Amino acid sequence: MELKENSMLNNIVIAGGGVLGSQIAYQCGFYGKHVVVYDISEDAIKAAEKRVNSWDQDYRDDVSATEDQIKAAHANISYNSDLAEAVKDADLVIEAIPEVVDIKKDFYHRLAAVLNPQAIIVSNSSTLLPSQFAEDTGRPDKFMALHFANHIWIENLTEMMPTKETSEATIDSVRAFAESIGMVPTLVKKEQPGYLLNSLLVPWITSAEALWGNDIGSIQDIDRSWMIAKEAKYGPFGNIDRVGLRTAYNIGKETLPSLTNEKEHKGLEIALERMDKMISEGKLGMESGEGFYQYPNPAYEAADFLKHGDR
Repeated sequence: MELKENSMLNNIVIAGGGVLGSQIAYQCGFYGKHVVVYDISEDAIKAAEKRVNSWDQDYRDDVSATEDQIKAAHANISYNSDLAEAVKDADLVIEAIPEVVDIKKDFYHRLAAVLNPQAIIVSNSSTLLPSQFAEDTGRPDKFMALHFANHIWIENLTEMMPTKETSEATIDSVRAFAESIGMVPTLVKKEQPGYLLNSLLVPWITSAEALWGNDIGSIQDIDRSWMIAKEAKYGPFGNIDRVGLRTAYNIGKETLPSLTNEKEHKGLEIALERMDKMISEGKLGMESGEGFYQYPNPAYEAADFLKHGDR
């Protein structure tokens, strides 16, 4: 893989080492950025480091990364559970913590107290609007959303969503940063929950969850229907496993109040109860080895998966 020149934003802090946070950290380290992964405890840091390490083989397989490139990526990444220490040299902080408003607001208030005034903050929130948090950051002109898609080394789309207060200089700096780590930045001109991509994806996923919750179709048959009709590699439940059940659950909780169709609302409500139980059992999706499917060889990848339906 040919690496691009760095942007001016070279000291990067990733707040949250979950599925996407760990991917963003790896991608930044791979492209030569100095990365600190921050999380709330030593246990969370250990889990984050394990996730980051898990992407090695994907980079070998999907982008033909050399062993020297992989070694260099890891050398560029460090880990810290002390927020002030983690951000002391930061040019850019990428927030990738759970999709819960109060958790995010609390984090931004704590961050504002220790972050240098020139640093830019971006949120990787999947569905929440940056204007909900701009004042909490203490620097609304240097804050916007920058949303990454799952498996970012392949699906290298990133969506920029500024607020009315975001400066043009911030937008330009964030765009240059995204391009410098191999991403294709698109601009969401007006604030839109779900940006461009998730405005398409979330209704797809919640519709599938509601079908499952209302016992209208099985997980496998819902996925088969999509995979056959759209010639896709996986269906909505396979997608949830890739994103992670915790992320999908939080998005579903945020989406539920907006559903006006009583049947769909009830179906999603039941699906979320089932997903909550799965999460409590450690079935988090691909990252834990089991979600709606078992990994590393999920049933939807089997040669005969699309040859018959459930009985």
